[in-house]
Amino acid sequence: MPRQPTLRKKIEQRIARKKGEDVFLTREFKTLGGEDQVVRALRELVDNGRLVRLGYGVYGRATVSRLSGKPILHSRDGFAGVARQALDKLGVEWEPTEAERAYNEGRSTQVPVNPVVRVKGRFSRHLRYRNTELLLER
Repeated sequence: MPRQPTLRKKIEQRIARKKGEDVFLTREFKTLGGEDQVVRALRELVDNGRLVRLGYGVYGRATVSRLSGKPILHSRDGFAGVARQALDKLGVEWEPTEAERAYNEGRSTQVPVNPVVRVKGRFSRHLRYRNTELLLER
């Protein structure tokens, strides 16, 4: 008799099916089990290096670094792109800052280094990856 896949395996399979997404919310997996079980399974995946925790209920896809052997965020757009994808999934309205718009339109040569977005409405979560935190403008 075949064994049923564990909750962790089910979550891994669901993550593997979502190829274009680099951000996952805890609530996306609530149909697989109870909230405590899902959080425990996600924590296991973070410990195993499959995911990186970005904030409360927000996780990012991870790969193992060839240089250090530690899990790193797996995204073509880096942390700024992942943070914006997380804001979209959380239903937060946001727009690029004036400095970023000026650079993209060619009005400035200063490259915005820190990930900053202008948030419309209320949003109080902190999204961070290692030493980098998403800064919010009101």
